[in-house]
Amino acid sequence: MYSVEVTNGPGSTLIAKSKDAEIQIGLDGKSITPPDCLLASLGACVGVYIRKYVQGAKLPLENFSIKVSGQFPQEPPACFREINIDIDLKAAALDERRRKALAEFIKNCPVHNTLEVKPQVNVVIV
Repeated sequence: MYSVEVTNGPGSTLIAKSKDAEIQIGLDGKSITPPDCLLASLGACVGVYIRKYVQGAKLPLENFSIKVSGQFPQEPPACFREINIDIDLKAAALDERRRKALAEFIKNCPVHNTLEVKPQVNVVIV
């Protein structure tokens, strides 16, 4: 099971902890925002799956970057209606077949899959 604990932090920040790591989240202009965290989770998951694909296929891809972006609409509800993932393979020579296979493999990322199925979110106040 995955679990993250979020506690009230200094000023307008929150502290999210998982295992031995933590990040500061907030709207203070200095911290990563909650929507940024969602996009970062998706980008990191895609990155893990790029690495898995490259290792399995024994491809010489050592460097890549991922940009994940989305924008909230003007009208409610405030939510991403479209998220774009741009992957820069840093001039790696992957033919079209490999690029398509990589794109399909990335769709196995659990964060991507979760966003695709619109999970039920249960809120309990104790």
